[in-house]
Amino acid sequence: MKIRNEDIVQVQVGKDKGKSGKVLKVYPQTGRILVEGINIYKKHSKPRKQGEKGEIVSLSRPFPMEKVQLFCSKCKKGVRFGISRNGKVSERYCKRCKNIL
Repeated sequence: MKIRNEDIVQVQVGKDKGKSGKVLKVYPQTGRILVEGINIYKKHSKPRKQGEKGEIVSLSRPFPMEKVQLFCSKCKKGVRFGISRNGKVSERYCKRCKNIL
């Protein structure tokens, strides 16, 4: 799937179904992406210095690319997309409304 950094995507399955967010990082070798505000887990951290308290930190974890679709701002939903090539420039477009993503 051709998902890049800074794309807006919508989650299609799982506990965050229907939520959308910006892609922060893509891991092509493992087929995973990190999306802002999606797939949040809590991690308990120990105190590092004397007198410091331990805390619970919320972190985003990467999840499979297959669980998301690109978000079309015109359709207001996750959509399939096509790639049109005009000379050396290639553009992604929404297959529903033909809007350039």
